[in-house]
Amino acid sequence: MDTRLELPARESAPRRRGLTMVIDPGLHTGRFADAVESVGQYVDLVKFGWCTALVTPDIKRKVDILHEAGIDFYLGGTLFERFAMSGMVDDWRALCRTMGATHVEVSNGTIPMSNAEKARWVARLAGEFTVVSEVGFKDQGRATTMTSAQWVDAIGEDLAAGATLVITEARESGRGGLCLPDGTPRADVVDDVLDGGFDVDRLLFEAPTTELQCFFIKRLGASVNLGNIRADDVIALETLRLGLRSDTMLCETL
Repeated sequence: MDTRLELPARESAPRRRGLTMVIDPGLHTGRFADAVESVGQYVDLVKFGWCTALVTPDIKRKVDILHEAGIDFYLGGTLFERFAMSGMVDDWRALCRTMGATHVEVSNGTIPMSNAEKARWVARLAGEFTVVSEVGFKDQGRATTMTSAQWVDAIGEDLAAGATLVITEARESGRGGLCLPDGTPRADVVDDVLDGGFDVDRLLFEAPTTELQCFFIKRLGASVNLGNIRADDVIALETLRLGLRSDTMLCETL
């Protein structure tokens, strides 16, 4: 809707910054189609969460809906890890091809895989796909003990290996990875990551909660890349980005 209000500048799709990645946890296809029709203009990537792509009977219909809307998608990193755990990455790669995926996610948030090994997979896949990597652990114990230096090193290693975007883990709950058990972001780690010399437009922060979304918008502005957004929250997130909610209305970074 046109307005004379002065609002933060937002790129139009296809965006290079200010990306919104929506997680599909297994929505019924009718609801999925409605969501894409209603809010697709604000969505840049869709992640089929967990391993739902394997058990969704009409997953190809969902893919077709995204293709028609011009929205890229990828299968969640958990699916890569499940295939990797069984020594079947070639099968996973073939599945991605069959699905018509141009993007893939490579992660090691659950299985015992070093970041160096993960980065080698990033390098192998980067010639065929747009690779999105993920840094951080899902297990709260491992996540809490991951130091700032380890975060910075892992992100740098993945980018050097050919990752187009690096996601910082926060899970779909906002508890894990870069967050403490109560959902509070580890601000000291975030500061160290941002001081690491990376192009912030190549980082995507998982932020499924309003609290996390506000934290990153206040820290980095309207055009921060955010992910694990629920379809029902896309419009609400856009109002946060534009300073149209009390949470960010007085934000100096907008």
